[in-house]
Amino acid sequence: MELKDLNPGLVWKNFYALTQIPRPSKKEGKAAEYLYSFGKSLGLETIMDAAGNVIIRKPATPGMEDRKGVILQGHIDMVPQKNADVEHDFEKDPIQAYVDGEWVRARGTTLGADNGIGVAIAMSVLESKDLRHGPVEVLVTIDEETGMTGARALQSGMLQGDILINLDSETEGELYIGCAGGLDATIEGSYSRKEHPAGYGCWSLVAKGMKGGHSGMDIILCRANANKVAARVLYALLTRADVKLVDFEGGTLRNAIPREAFATLYIADGDVDKAKKVTGELTAAIKAEYAGTDPDMEFILEPYREDAGESCDPDDCLYVEETDALRLVRAVIACPDGVERMSSGMPGLVETSNNLAIVKIEAGRFVAKSLLRSSVDSAKDALAEKMACVASLAGLEATFEGGYCGWAPNPASPILRTMKEVYGKLYGKEPAVMAIHAGLECGILSGAYPHWDMVSCGPTILSPHSPDERVNIPSVGRCWEFVKATLENIPLK
Repeated sequence: MELKDLNPGLVWKNFYALTQIPRPSKKEGKAAEYLYSFGKSLGLETIMDAAGNVIIRKPATPGMEDRKGVILQGHIDMVPQKNADVEHDFEKDPIQAYVDGEWVRARGTTLGADNGIGVAIAMSVLESKDLRHGPVEVLVTIDEETGMTGARALQSGMLQGDILINLDSETEGELYIGCAGGLDATIEGSYSRKEHPAGYGCWSLVAKGMKGGHSGMDIILCRANANKVAARVLYALLTRADVKLVDFEGGTLRNAIPREAFATLYIADGDVDKAKKVTGELTAAIKAEYAGTDPDMEFILEPYREDAGESCDPDDCLYVEETDALRLVRAVIACPDGVERMSSGMPGLVETSNNLAIVKIEAGRFVAKSLLRSSVDSAKDALAEKMACVASLAGLEATFEGGYCGWAPNPASPILRTMKEVYGKLYGKEPAVMAIHAGLECGILSGAYPHWDMVSCGPTILSPHSPDERVNIPSVGRCWEFVKATLENIPLK
C-alpha cells in the first residue's frame, strides 16, 4: 500500500506532496512557495509576508458567515535527521515515506510529519468542497524548529480570526492548552594542542545506536544522550590509560536528543589492551544502565580507518593538551542534561529540562550547544545560571540567546469547551486536557494577538526529530474528522 491509497485521501495526498519538497529549517523556501501557489490555485486570498510565512483565507460557507473566524496554524519546516549509514541530502532529496502497518515512516530519515501532517490537514480544509465552516484562515510559519523565526516575525493585524487551532501537537485524543518556553545556550572556549606523540597509534571511538528523539516530548523517557555517555568513556580512557584526545563530535540539532558521538584518539602502543579493557568494562555497564531505553546502543573502539573519514595524518592531527582534555571532558560530564524538575501543578509533566545537544572539540575550539526548556521562567533562569557556573569552573564562557516565553494554560477557554464537547460526541469520551514540555508557537503568537483563544491538537506522532519518526494512520483520520466537526460547531461571533 502507498500513501495515495490511504484515507482520508485528501490529507494523505497533501502530505505526500510535502514529502517531495525538501524543507529543512531555514531552507524551507520552496515549500513555502508551493503553499503560496496552492492557495492561489484554489482562487483564495493568499499572502506571503516578509519573513516567508504564508496566510491563506477561505470565506465562510453559505449560512456560516456569522461564526467566529478560525485560524488553523502549523509550520512548514522539518527537522533533518538521518542515520549515519543513509545517503540523503535534506536540501535536495525528497523524503522516502512508506506504509508500515498502521504507521507511515521514512527510510532512514525523519519523516516530517512534525508538522507536515498538520499542514496537510489545514490544506485539506482549504481544498475541501463539502465542509461547512465559518471564516477560515490558514497560517503556516517558517523555521519553527530552530528558533520560531516565523512566529516571532508575524506582524499584528495580518490575521482576522478570533480562535487559533494549532495543529502541531503529537497525541490524538489530547488537547493542549499550555507549553514550555525555551532558551538556547552555548558554552565555548579554546584549548592548547600538541603534536602527534611517538609510539602512539590513531584510534576511533564511536557511540551509536541510541534512540534520540524530540528534546521536549521525549526528554521524560530518560534515553541516553550520546554526548554524555561518550564523555564518560573518554574520561575513563584519559584517566586510566595512556590515551590522548584528538577531537570529539556529537549531535547535530539543539532540539534533537543526540544519538551518535565520535572521537579520535591516540593510544600508546603498549597500552592498547588496557584501553580496550577500560572501554569494554565501562561500556558494558552503561549499556546495562540503558537496556530498557536504548537496547541497540553500541560502542566501538577500533584503529582509525581512512575510509571512515579524513586521514589521521600525524602532521595534521594535533591532540588536546592533557590538562585541557580533562577540563573539557569534565565540562561535558558536569553539564546539566535531561529532566531537571517535574511540574508540581500538573502530574506527569516535565517542568524544566536541558538537552546537551551538540558538542564539538576540534581545531583548538570547544563548543557545546544546548536547548533549555521550562514552563516556569525563573526555573529556566536558574538552570541557565547553573550552566554558566559549570562553564566558569571549566574556564569556558556561556552565552544565552533566542529565549521565548511559554504559553500559560487557560482551562476556561471557550474553544477548549467546544472542542471537548465535539470530541465527546464523535468518539464517546472526553479528550485529555494537557500542557506540553515542548515549544509550540502559541506563546509567541499570543504576543502579537493577545485576544486569541487557542488550543493545540494533532494526530499521534512517535519519535519526532529522529529517524524513528512515524505517524499513526488511524489517528490522522480521527484528527481530520475532529477538525472538520470543530469547524462546523464554532460559536457565533
